[in-house]
Parts: sequence; C-alpha cells; structure tokens
Amino acid sequence: MKTKTFVLGALAALAMATTAFAQEVTLRIHQMLPAQATIPAQAIEPWAQMVTEASGGRIAFELYPAMQLGGAPADLYDQAKDGVVDIVWTIMGYTPGRFPKSEVFELPFLITNGEKSSAAFYNYVMDNAADEYNGIKVLALHTHGPGLFHSKDPITKLEDLEGMKVRGGSRIISNMLAQLGAEPVGMPVTQTPEALSKGVIDATTVPWEVTPSLRISELVKNHTGFTSDHGLYSQTFGFFMNQDSYNNLPDDLKAVIDAHSGLEVSRQFGRVMDNGDAGGLAIAVKAGNNIVQLDETETARWIAAAQPTIDQWVADMTAAGVDGQALLDAARAAVAAEGN
Repeated sequence: MKTKTFVLGALAALAMATTAFAQEVTLRIHQMLPAQATIPAQAIEPWAQMVTEASGGRIAFELYPAMQLGGAPADLYDQAKDGVVDIVWTIMGYTPGRFPKSEVFELPFLITNGEKSSAAFYNYVMDNAADEYNGIKVLALHTHGPGLFHSKDPITKLEDLEGMKVRGGSRIISNMLAQLGAEPVGMPVTQTPEALSKGVIDATTVPWEVTPSLRISELVKNHTGFTSDHGLYSQTFGFFMNQDSYNNLPDDLKAVIDAHSGLEVSRQFGRVMDNGDAGGLAIAVKAGNNIVQLDETETARWIAAAQPTIDQWVADMTAAGVDGQALLDAARAAVAAEGN
C-alpha cells in the first residue's frame, strides 16, 4: 500500500511539474478602432488565433478595441512599453517627434500600396531606425495604402484645397497640408466622423480602408486620388509587445511569438490594408459618390507643391544632427527594393 501511495504521489508531482512547465499565459491586446475595422478584424484577430493554435492553446488573448482599457490613442505605445497592457496596435504619428527617423515614410508621394510599402517600412526601420523602438518588442510595422482626400466639396485641382479645413493624422501630414494651402486640423482618426458632421473640418485625409468603419462615404460625397505610382501620403503603424511580457514567456512560447513577428507579418498587415482599400472604394462607388482621379498633369502640380514638405523634413533632421537626406535615400531604396 505504501508503495502504491508513493507511486501515486510521484505521478501527481510529475503532473504538477508538467503543468508548471507547460506554462499558459493570457495576453491583452489594446487598440483604438472598433473591432469590425479592417486591421482589428482582418489582421489582429487572425494573428491572435494563429498564435494560439501554434502554441497548442497555451497563449490566449483578450482583445480590447476602441480604447476599452482607457486612455487616449496617443497613450497606446506607452501602455505597451510600461506594461499597462501586453500588446498594442497604434499609429506612430500620434506621438509627434518620438519616432523622427520613422517619419520619413509619411512624406508625400513616397509609398505605393500597403503590402509593398509595409515590407519596405519594416526593412527600413530595422536597418536605420531600430533604436527608436528600444525597450519594446516589435511584432510588426506597416503602412496603409495610398492616402487621399474625402471632402464635402469636390477637389479637382490644387487651388480647391486653399483654405479648406482638413484633418491631418500626423505632424508630417499636417505640415504637408499647410504647404498645399489647406488649414490642417490634427486629430485621431476616431474623431473624424464627429468633426465632419459638426463642420469642424471640411475634409479628411484617410485611406479607403478606414472609410467604412468611420462612415466617411456617408458623411461626404467627394473623394480625390492621384494618377501616380505613389500615394499622396501614408501613416506608419506598429504592433508592439511589452518587453517583460515577452521575456517572461518560456523559451518555446517566445519562439512562437518570434515565428509570428517581423517582415512577413508586416507584409500581411499591409496586404490587409490593400484589401480594405478595395472594399472602401467599392462602397463609395455603390453609393454613387463622386470619385475624382487627378490626371498626370495635375498630379505633377501636387508633387511639386509638396516638395517643400520633404525639404523641410530633411532640414529638420539635419538640424537635429541626423543625416536626413541619407534616411530619405534609404527609404526610397527600401521602397524600390519591393519592386516599385
């Protein structure tokens, strides 16, 4: 009997040790958009499901959209870095001046589509700006597709923008809008519908993909894009994990996170943005909205008018002791390396 008791006790201890070794963890993901928006629904949720499956169910996730855990969108990066939450998806432009070398990908007429530009952005950061993300685990970096105007009144030429109050999503974009003759109004994208409906702004700069979740095609009836291989602008996004949340994982679960991080995940997030662009455009077309695509001659006027924004960014970086022209050249080379 004693032998049997000893064996049972040993088996129980072994089971407890095995359970302890097979550590389970629940990670909280926080972000600013509604759950049905493009990236939350088509990138973050599928990513979480893949990680859970790859971990054999040992990594679980709780998804908190629309700032449900509190704070403002500009707080998200620090929420991850400080350990308030485990993972965030955020827009780098919400914290002006914090990621100066990364800002280059917001410059006018640089990016192409979401997938290729996201891969280019990730590679550029790893080679030129990784120090801007010290102390946090980078899961993915990406852009959206070509940015364009959505306006109450049609924009068919550069002069139409003069004096128009336009939402800008970052410091660089607002600077560009001012150079183009608009009155930039900075605000998080989530505030755009109310600002449009109350007349705080006359137009907004967002890609097509975000228009359905914000009802942009209902609030305005004019949309203006460009005849160019490169979009008017982009914004940069990051999918980040608290470093301690990562470090505290056992090695085999760290390997799962690593296998679902980096270049290909960045590329996938960009691909989701491209798919969202197609869907957003289709909704506006179905609604009978006015879709304006500026021709090559008019687009060239906008490109020339936007050049001072690029020159100013290079000058600002140089004044800060950084070779801005070298970073711009590196960004363009990263974009070109993706076949653009």
